[in-house]
Amino acid sequence: MGMSVTISAATGQDTEQILKLQYLCYQSEAELYRDWSIEPLTQTLEALRDELAGGVVLVARLGGEVVGSVRGTVDAEGTAHINKLVVHPRLQRHGLGGRLLTALEDRLAGEQGARRFRLFTGHRSEGNLRLYRRCGYVASGTERVSSRLSLITLEKAAVAEAYTTSA
Repeated sequence: MGMSVTISAATGQDTEQILKLQYLCYQSEAELYRDWSIEPLTQTLEALRDELAGGVVLVARLGGEVVGSVRGTVDAEGTAHINKLVVHPRLQRHGLGGRLLTALEDRLAGEQGARRFRLFTGHRSEGNLRLYRRCGYVASGTERVSSRLSLITLEKAAVAEAYTTSA
């Protein structure tokens, strides 16, 4: 009998699994850019605990295993900053990344009033770019970080809730 993947808020007990998954998932990015000093690979457990306390962190679970995660915060202007969307390599290309992203957008818009969403990825990260574009994100800027890396910022507006008027 198969199990389904569920998405829920991360808890403090998920911290180590999230960090291990993040480390696993960002190996391909490090290889792509030939840079193993990227922040997701050097982040400490304590820094991750701070992120859990300071923003919204969702996890995807398959049974008791954390197989995906995404994080976000909303600033004073209503912009949600989304980062570290990861899905275990064995579950990639099955829609889980899109499900996590949509769940986080819904939560940030509904509970924290986000009016727009912003995220970034490396210019060579074609899989990430395809996912974000498929989810409605549009490139809004590029920042050259080094000779090997440019970060592409992508954004989209939050969908306003439909309303009815009385006649």
